[in-house]
Amino acid sequence: MGMETFKVGCAAGFSGDRIDGVGPVVKSLIETGGHALIFETLAERTLALAQLRRNENPEAGYEPLLEEMLRPCLADCLHHGISIISNFGQANPPAAARHIARLASEMGLRAPRIAVLAGDRLEGPEIMAFLTKVLPGEIDASRIVCINAYQGGAQIAQALQAGAEIVVAGRVADPSLVVGPAMAHFGWADNDWPNLAIATMAGHLLECGTQVTGGYFAVPGLKDVPGMHELGFPLADITADGQITISKPAGTGGLVNARTVKEQLLYEVHDPAAYLTPDVTADISRVTVDDLGDDRVLVRGIHGHPRPDMLKVNVFMRGGWLAEAEISYAGIQAEARARLAADILHKRLSPELRMRVDLIGSLSIFADDAGRMLQAHGVSSNRDIRLRVAAVHDSRQTAEKLLKEMNALYTCGPAGGGGVRTFLKPRLNSVSAFIPRELAPASWSFLA
Repeated sequence: MGMETFKVGCAAGFSGDRIDGVGPVVKSLIETGGHALIFETLAERTLALAQLRRNENPEAGYEPLLEEMLRPCLADCLHHGISIISNFGQANPPAAARHIARLASEMGLRAPRIAVLAGDRLEGPEIMAFLTKVLPGEIDASRIVCINAYQGGAQIAQALQAGAEIVVAGRVADPSLVVGPAMAHFGWADNDWPNLAIATMAGHLLECGTQVTGGYFAVPGLKDVPGMHELGFPLADITADGQITISKPAGTGGLVNARTVKEQLLYEVHDPAAYLTPDVTADISRVTVDDLGDDRVLVRGIHGHPRPDMLKVNVFMRGGWLAEAEISYAGIQAEARARLAADILHKRLSPELRMRVDLIGSLSIFADDAGRMLQAHGVSSNRDIRLRVAAVHDSRQTAEKLLKEMNALYTCGPAGGGGVRTFLKPRLNSVSAFIPRELAPASWSFLA
């Protein structure tokens, strides 16, 4: 294979993903001379929650499952020269890197060369002035938890070319976890738009883990997937001539075919002719997807255009307290009783609390915060209803009133209510914008 093919595997598609999929991925990489392993662990709100943990403890704020993810694979990856690249640094990449160093020592391994990325976390008067200008009325400085820019893969490539074995990032664009090591492997420049687009779409296919191997694809009786309990995580081969082959480890559950790949190609893509990332503008409007059989799919025809001049940033702010409360009604006129319970709560708590009502089992997923669908649809004959009511308020004491009133429905509400559960937690709000790249310079350094 040599330098003509770059082989990479993915072992996580979000924070909290299964951790038992890494073994088969690493085994396959070892057997085929693979080069890199990525873990994608960073949804947007995941980062803000991590920042809140870091605010409480300066050594926290990275992926909670970091050690469980790495312990099964760290020795093999170091021994076989498989680079590990991940955004599991979340809000605190330096602390995550220190944890990895400690883990290697505890496992009796040599000290790995760990690179730490920086530049995604933004703060300071210049940033605030710009965001206040482009988001008038939407930014409240007193509520801000964190501001993060989506960085690209160039610094990952630089770190790997300098000898890094593990690269710990915070907020980089998900596909950039593959773009960086592909750049390092092939020696691509950061303006090689055709090749950066190919690596970006390979990263896009891998970034959600088992979505491309059948997880998010499965619909019983319509799109059946074997072995859902043991889905294999995905692998990608990227060739120097611009082809991507998606597969999964032998002997694992799930499937890879043209349909799973096409669904993931279009997942979260607004414009197939202009998929914007920090690295490149990718164009998949002329892509071809060919099923090779044996859980292997060939993707060709990806084109690239110059990257955007701006970077996306997310601003996270404290949004008060979210109160959630549930109660169940079953049997005759179950939905009528649930609706009556909701009406009681409205009359006792409005207008102090603006509530959302869901009738789980009848009308919830397609309902709306304003309750228009509840009003438009008549009472059903469903005999099993779970009433969920939620509200948000700046005051914790006010939000807690919903929990108390729901609990009181045991005896003060309609007949037969039971199984009350209540939950209260801080809420985060977010708003996004674009900023000039010069306001968010990226960098990297080795862990000292």
